[in-house]
Amino acid sequence: MATYIELVSWTDQGVRAAKDTVKRAKAFEEAAGAGGVKVKSLFWTLGEYDLVITVEAPDDEAVTRVGLMLAQLGNVRTKTLRAFNAEEMTRITAGLK
Repeated sequence: MATYIELVSWTDQGVRAAKDTVKRAKAFEEAAGAGGVKVKSLFWTLGEYDLVITVEAPDDEAVTRVGLMLAQLGNVRTKTLRAFNAEEMTRITAGLK
């Protein structure tokens, strides 16, 4: 499974419903799981992004589908980053000269 980092910002709608953020996060975890994506960590943050979520997905299509499902609800906007662990990076860099 590939690892992805979701950088999440609340929309105006999401801020207006901030009191429901923990409930929404739980619903996201359940919906992601149903879509084959496992939430590894979810943190509310200070700064440019309101949440940082780490997920594992079988492929780009699955994580994109879950991201679009989340965006359709209108509470957040996301930026998705593909993350590589040390083992993956070792394979990637093995062919470098």
